[in-house]
Amino acid sequence: MRTWNDYKKYVKNIDSASKDEMENIETMASIISSLIEQRNALGISQRRLAELCNMPQASIARIESYKSTPSLDTLLKIMKPLGLTLTVSVIDRV
Repeated sequence: MRTWNDYKKYVKNIDSASKDEMENIETMASIISSLIEQRNALGISQRRLAELCNMPQASIARIESYKSTPSLDTLLKIMKPLGLTLTVSVIDRV
C-alpha cells in the first residue's frame, strides 16, 4: 500500500521541476496549517478573522481549504491579527 509520503517522494524523483513544485506545495500547506492552528488556538472564527483583515470570510475559507493560494500581501494581512510573522531563511541545497 502506498502512502502520501511515498507519492511525494516519487514526484520529487521525477525531475527537478516536479521536486520544486512539490516542495512549494508542502511549504504553502505548512504556512496555511500554521494559520489555522493559531486561529483556532486564539478562538477566532473565520468570520472574525475576515473582519479583522477587512476581507470576505469566503476568502479565508478558500485559503484554509487550499482552494486558493494567497498572495504575500494577503498572507501578511492574515498573519498580523493572529500575532504571526513570516521569517525568511536560507535553505541548504545539496
